[in-house]
Amino acid sequence: MSMAKAEKSVTRSAPLTETSFIGWLHKNLFSSWVNAILTFVSLYIIFVVIKSLWIWGVAEAVWVAENRRECFAISKDGACWAGVIIWLENIFYGRYPRDELWRVNLGGLLLILWMAPLWLPRVKDKIFIGLSTVFLYPFLAGYLFAGGDKGIFMQLMVTGAIVCLVGNTVHACIGVFSGGGLPESLLGILGRKDASDANQRNTLLAVLAIAFVLIYALQIGWTVEAVPWTKWGGMFLTLVISGIGITSALPGGIILALGRRSKLPVIRVLSTSFIELFRSVPLITVLFMATTMFPLFMPEGFVLNKLVQVIIAVCLFSACYMAETVRAGLQAIPKGQYEAAHTIGLGYWGMMGLIVMPQALKHMIPNIVGSFIGLLKDTTLVSIIGLFDILGMLRSISQDAPWRGLHKEPLIFGAVLFFIVCFIMSKYSRHLEVKLSAGANR
Repeated sequence: MSMAKAEKSVTRSAPLTETSFIGWLHKNLFSSWVNAILTFVSLYIIFVVIKSLWIWGVAEAVWVAENRRECFAISKDGACWAGVIIWLENIFYGRYPRDELWRVNLGGLLLILWMAPLWLPRVKDKIFIGLSTVFLYPFLAGYLFAGGDKGIFMQLMVTGAIVCLVGNTVHACIGVFSGGGLPESLLGILGRKDASDANQRNTLLAVLAIAFVLIYALQIGWTVEAVPWTKWGGMFLTLVISGIGITSALPGGIILALGRRSKLPVIRVLSTSFIELFRSVPLITVLFMATTMFPLFMPEGFVLNKLVQVIIAVCLFSACYMAETVRAGLQAIPKGQYEAAHTIGLGYWGMMGLIVMPQALKHMIPNIVGSFIGLLKDTTLVSIIGLFDILGMLRSISQDAPWRGLHKEPLIFGAVLFFIVCFIMSKYSRHLEVKLSAGANR
């Protein structure tokens, strides 16, 4: 038995010797004289390109200067990064008031704090945390960014968001240190662990109501200065539009995909028509139509600013494309899964929510993240209709009098920035695939 195991181990370790680094080079790069020539030519081209970029972008580049003319005086052949560095705040925040930038930074930190429990392995109830992020965080962040007077609706939603944020944070801390959760801890502190389910539920609801009232009383006098949407811009505006579009794309796509597969003719026809209408035109057309047609369908006296119109258009457009991705994932699920769900007595929504949709979403992860990355890049089209997103700010550098004509450096900086964000999203999707065994282990 031990001899057989030894032979197997030798057999398995043999390919490791054959695929050593030198063997890999010979097999893939120098297996023939043609491949060897192509390898040397490719290496020479890569060397020339990298050398040229290094000389232009680093070795002879200008990092400190007052204007483009001074850049030329220092180095004629190098890049002028001084203009990009001076415009960094505009690139990231647009024309947002400089004294209020803490609000944008705080909104980003709150999002990280809110979503951090999703990456902690011992934290429970992650679905609830994710749903609270999608449905409550936008109200808290929206008021932080826009400011002004809060109506009763906004006060209620901001209060609910703060309560959820505090509860999620405490729940995550308890999960990390003890493996439990906030409800169990509260019931233990109040001595209600052995009570009936109805009694425990009522106790938790009472605690939630008390927390809501306290937070409401504390935040009712909290106001921040109003910042008009016309001051929003840069990477901040790009992330706001794409972030709302991404968070609404998946639930909207699921609803439309289920509607398209519905057995009710009215729902199926309406869903199909809606999907095909938005998928048949480019995003720039949808944006132009949104900014010109939405006001015509609004009641008299009801005005939507251009930013809200653009966000609605992006959400509808992304949901229609996501619907086809979801539908493809649903079609990949074997019919036996549906039959098995019916056999154990599940209804339609139970079958979809517990059996079919979780499997379909696992298979759709690469396509979903690909759609998200495409949406992030497509939001740069809003610069065409007058919004100063990151692309608009990068183009504005070349129109600034001291930096007039500076085109290449800002666009290259923007390309690198987009690459970093998209690469992170791509790597995280790969991590999800491996974690959920959606592709690597199949």
